[in-house]
Amino acid sequence: MEIKKDSKKEKIIMIIAGLFTGFINGIFGGGGGMIIVPILTLILAKQSKIAHATAILIILPMTIVSAVFYLIFGEFEIKTGLPVGIGVILGGIIGSILLKKLSCKWVTVIFILVMLFAGGKMLLF
Repeated sequence: MEIKKDSKKEKIIMIIAGLFTGFINGIFGGGGGMIIVPILTLILAKQSKIAHATAILIILPMTIVSAVFYLIFGEFEIKTGLPVGIGVILGGIIGSILLKKLSCKWVTVIFILVMLFAGGKMLLF
């Protein structure tokens, strides 16, 4: 696999995208993937599978940092967070295994459907 060196413009876009994604994640406690994946695929022309895998790897430390602040400010409830956290870990493992098996086309279709469903639910409820 050949590693392509990113241009200065791409690096600036990546830094700005990271700042914006971190800001959104810090406010809402999540949602980084819905921002960073389209930026990586549409603006930086990365393959969807690479964009999703990159988003997962980026979001983990960002989520940990946000979680620490939520803990510090007393905005975390263990009785809710622990079972949800276990589910997220198991779902993440299953999702990463499926990501490797799915084609880029199906990854994109599933992502679009999930975003449409989430957006529609937010608008209606």
